[in-house]
Amino acid sequence: MKLLLRLTFLCLIFTGTVFAQKIIPKPVNTYRNPVIAGDFADPSVIRVGDTYYAAGTSSEWGPAYPIYTSKNLVDWEYLGPVFAELPSWTMGSYWAPELFYRNGTFFVYYTARRKSDKQSFIGVASTKDLKKGFTDHGLLLEWTKEAIDGFVVEDKGKLFLTWKAYGLDKGRGIEILGAELSDDGLKVIGKEFGLIKADANNWEDGGAEGQAIFKRGNYWYMLYSGNACCGENCNYQVGLARAEKLQGPWTKFSGNPVLISDGTWKCPGHGTVVTTPDNRYFYLHHAYNGTDFTYAGRQGVLSELVWDETSKWPSFRYGKTTPAQAESPLAASTKANEDLLISFDKNTQETSWVYDVSFPKPAYKIQNGLLEIENSNLTATGNFLGLVVKNGNYNFSAEIIPKDQVQQNITVYGDATNAIGYGVLKDKLTLWQIKDGVYSVVKTQEIAGKFETINLKLQSRFGRFYEFSWEGKGEKIDRQPLKIEGSWLPRWDRAPRVGINVSGNKSGNGEIRSVQLKYN
Repeated sequence: MKLLLRLTFLCLIFTGTVFAQKIIPKPVNTYRNPVIAGDFADPSVIRVGDTYYAAGTSSEWGPAYPIYTSKNLVDWEYLGPVFAELPSWTMGSYWAPELFYRNGTFFVYYTARRKSDKQSFIGVASTKDLKKGFTDHGLLLEWTKEAIDGFVVEDKGKLFLTWKAYGLDKGRGIEILGAELSDDGLKVIGKEFGLIKADANNWEDGGAEGQAIFKRGNYWYMLYSGNACCGENCNYQVGLARAEKLQGPWTKFSGNPVLISDGTWKCPGHGTVVTTPDNRYFYLHHAYNGTDFTYAGRQGVLSELVWDETSKWPSFRYGKTTPAQAESPLAASTKANEDLLISFDKNTQETSWVYDVSFPKPAYKIQNGLLEIENSNLTATGNFLGLVVKNGNYNFSAEIIPKDQVQQNITVYGDATNAIGYGVLKDKLTLWQIKDGVYSVVKTQEIAGKFETINLKLQSRFGRFYEFSWEGKGEKIDRQPLKIEGSWLPRWDRAPRVGINVSGNKSGNGEIRSVQLKYN
């Protein structure tokens, strides 16, 4: 009977892929993933004292690399971006920022695409105060045709940078390399050495990236990801390797992969390991939610590593245990899907808007109780201010003062050439789309009567089925919504954002009184 109860308990706790362990996990409180909801790929996490900090990929969105902070690894608060202003040498592909802390200084080793040749390399920035943002020190590593996923460790007082060599050079495969850094962490001074190479004939399918390296006992351990990271055909998985010396030789675990998709979370991978004050090991990584999938993006998921002290290999207790203080009754994050209501006559604080880095940053300001967006980028999507969507079922609305020269829209934005919008200009409403760069009008509606403000409304189901409608101020009319399907909106590496923009071929300002984002 005791054996049956024990097996039942293990079945309830373990999800995802695990392998046999002689471990009986202690009963602990639970939490639910995601711990950082919405599009937050390639998360890096560190602990400084009793506080955790996490940064993630922003891809083609500015400001670059969002940072969150937490006291318990479950409840996270947005702190701000790494870069409020984009580094001058970069133009996009803001991937995989890795945080590192040493001697009172925070560092970030980040991947970005260089303006001069559109190739991705690794830069470095630092700060004493995360709230003030980072000072960029520019390009750190240019490696052949492309290098990404920088990760730094300290070994016997020396710093080492590791990275993914992309394998774009003829005759070279994908591999993870390392080299010594200067003591200030700002220059590569050592000759490169190999850690692991990707295997094209197994679960890695020729890919190895997103390495998270840490020391436990006599071994260095590496969690790394392989296969296709992103999009509807992804098959991302996580493997383990270890070595007695950082320079190797490294041995891959015979039971790889150790973390794969299940019905709840798809394509897990690319994260960082952090230890709690009571010496538990957690892997903050990304995965797609099984319901919203690509439409909400790769979200921040927390999984615990548990150790077999005989073999010295860990396994995953995937997503069902509590981190940090065991005495805290932590459950699902209360901040995962918070609604957002901003009335600009009452709230003048900066909202965490994002924008497309392929355009100049939209010019906007809050004054006289209004959000004013300047029609400065004369394209259908060039003045977009967006919000990260936490899940696919939501209602979004914006109260707008109609203008005669500038069309004001609520918009679901994949990129500049793939978007859906619903806008008002004078006395006309337009539902439009840009698909593969082609703009088309789906439906127009005339506004009968004169209204001081128009409330543009969007209801989203599963992040892909959209219903647009409107109402004038003071109206009590139930109008039939306009329906459109947007399964083509997610880009390969990022989810759509929802927000507002102004458009038209004439200059002028849009005027928005309030916006609301409410999750269902």
